Amino acid sequence: MMNRRFAYLLIAGLTLAAGPRTVMSASTVRHLLPDVDILVKGAPQPRYAHDGRWYVEALKGQEYAIRLRNPFPVGVAVALSVDGLNTIDARETSAAGARKWVLDPYGTVTISGWQTSQTEARRFEFTTEGRSYGQALGKTANLGVISAVFFKERVPVVVRDRSNEFAGRQSAAPRSSAPAEQEADAVGGERKAADEYAATGMGRRTGHAVTRVWLDLEDAPVQTVNIRYEFHPQLVRLGILPPAPTADPLQRRERARGFEPGFCPEPTPQR
Repeated sequence: MMNRRFAYLLIAGLTLAAGPRTVMSASTVRHLLPDVDILVKGAPQPRYAHDGRWYVEALKGQEYAIRLRNPFPVGVAVALSVDGLNTIDARETSAAGARKWVLDPYGTVTISGWQTSQTEARRFEFTTEGRSYGQALGKTANLGVISAVFFKERVPVVVRDRSNEFAGRQSAAPRSSAPAEQEADAVGGERKAADEYAATGMGRRTGHAVTRVWLDLEDAPVQTVNIRYEFHPQLVRLGILPPAPTADPLQRRERARGFEPGFCPEPTPQR
């Protein structure tokens, strides 16, 4: 019986607009788990833990990117979704059945947008639900969440050849060439602001070349990272960020004075 799962995946090229892959030493990543950063202008957004979930603040109108890190000495494939949509093909699937991004051992890669072709992507952009990519596709059930599911590459099992004890030969279990059990094609008023909810839109076009590869993956994911994102007022309502201090009108009036030196200024013309 077929007991291996193969995935058809996308490897991001080395000269992408999103940035090159970097390699970390084993000593640096030995105690790390697979991780995900949300980058705005190249800097990671602060991540807040609340009720067992991770949150980041969405900055309306800002482009962002997603940085994935692999701490393992073997390759990983990452099913990456934004607002419930696969970042490669915008499909709503299980993580196991999704197209995936490939990271080298100890590798890091930055995904900057929705992959629209073999050579181009459209940038991720924080926007409102009504202007989101999910709304444009009529798929709005999972707005406001970024999910990355990491699958490790299967390591061949090395066994000793008992037919010749003195030769000491070793053979690695071969990769199956039979039809795959599963073929996963890998490859956006204060009152008004308080009622707006964050989602991801499709921003400007950018070069993002990719290559398709096959990888033999373990059946179960090694790590799942889910990140919720919201605008500042919603993070305050959820109790994640503190509310802005409110001024006491009475104290303001107590600080009032009579005369100030100078002349009456002319107001700025209203456009």
